[in-house]
Amino acid sequence: MLRYETIPVTPFEQNCSLLWCTDTLEAAVVDPGGDLERIRAAVARHGVALKQILLTHAHIDHAGGTGTLARELGLPIVGPHPGDQFWIDGLAQQAQMFGFKPAEPFTPTRWLADGDTVQVGRVTLNVRHCPGHTPGHVVFHDPGTQRAFVGDVLFAGSIGRTDFPGGHHPTLISSITERLWPMGDDTVFIPGHGPESSFGDERRHNPYVAGT
Repeated sequence: MLRYETIPVTPFEQNCSLLWCTDTLEAAVVDPGGDLERIRAAVARHGVALKQILLTHAHIDHAGGTGTLARELGLPIVGPHPGDQFWIDGLAQQAQMFGFKPAEPFTPTRWLADGDTVQVGRVTLNVRHCPGHTPGHVVFHDPGTQRAFVGDVLFAGSIGRTDFPGGHHPTLISSITERLWPMGDDTVFIPGHGPESSFGDERRHNPYVAGT
């Protein structure tokens, strides 16, 4: 079974997630944007073995600590979709622009595409490509626990910004309605910022996607 802890990191309070398989205690970290000491402390606290880094997209608050963590612990970097290559190339510029520590460059070990799967111990995560916030944004879904790690595609009461380079509002709405909603109303999602919610609650109450 999948377990997880949400670890807010960076001045943007980005929801980094530590995921692990309860059978094997093998773990992955989703979107290590920074504050790596907090992530290492969570790994130690839960007694899990960190095996990989998963990226939903390559904005600085989600990917800023990736290169350093991968180098220090010898971890593979899985994701995002190749559409975010230009955001990875621009990490140093992003760090400067938003006042972050310099970001160590990296190259993903494995790019992801819609329909791929990622293994965390004995847990299989389904990958959906959900562009709109960024061109290469992906989402990780565990049907077993009905949990989805959606990055900045959807928030409780809101949706991701589409005014950054490569953003596109109609594409984002399509990603939400065509690729998230089929996961089911009871699915709880962990967004890139703010509290968890369920797809059903957002379909009923989120002003950007209500009634879709």
